[in-house]
Amino acid sequence: MDVIKNLASYVDHTLLDISAGPVDIEQLCREAVEYGFASVCIHPWHVAQASELLRFEKPKVCSVIGFPSGATLTEVKMIEAMRTVEKGAQELDMVVNVGALKAGDINTFLKDIFMTVEGAGGVPVKAIIETGLLDDDQKKQACALAVKAGASFVKTCTGFNCGSATVEDIKLMRASVGKSVGVKASGGIKTYDHACELVAAGATRLGTSSSIKIIQEAIGG
Repeated sequence: MDVIKNLASYVDHTLLDISAGPVDIEQLCREAVEYGFASVCIHPWHVAQASELLRFEKPKVCSVIGFPSGATLTEVKMIEAMRTVEKGAQELDMVVNVGALKAGDINTFLKDIFMTVEGAGGVPVKAIIETGLLDDDQKKQACALAVKAGASFVKTCTGFNCGSATVEDIKLMRASVGKSVGVKASGGIKTYDHACELVAAGATRLGTSSSIKIIQEAIGG
């Protein structure tokens, strides 16, 4: 049971369905407390409600910035980060400007992350690099630049574009950022075995909407 509790502590219990309402967020937060998940990961609209529900509980409130395309203007991402933190977000998952990276516009790519980090005001920012859209050299470059811009984590995917969390990508990302930066695996994590493989490969956080299924699978043997 300790192993299961330990795995739950890696999980961002995720609900990014745009049709989700207050009742769904209440259930998500209740589940996060019951299972001991690291956080709930939700859209900015729900942050104030989740922050109130989890005010005296261990799970954190994580929200998304520039989601899911990453093509939002940099100043908009910065303001979104500021306002979301003001409403109680304790972590932010921001989508990087993949188009700028692939076009070789490194200054725009760096500034986009840096200004989001500035807007977050000390709240950890996870930079989602969309591994499914990048080759290995670009993944390494995206990770290095994200760290340079002040991101606390690098993250595989939004789950809304192509690609998913793979052991190979987690190993590559961990090697790129070293031990001092978090690596979040997200996208297509649906089984206990897959979750354990990703942690073993170097993931320090897992983003999944199959959180309860994974833990119940572990409990069931």
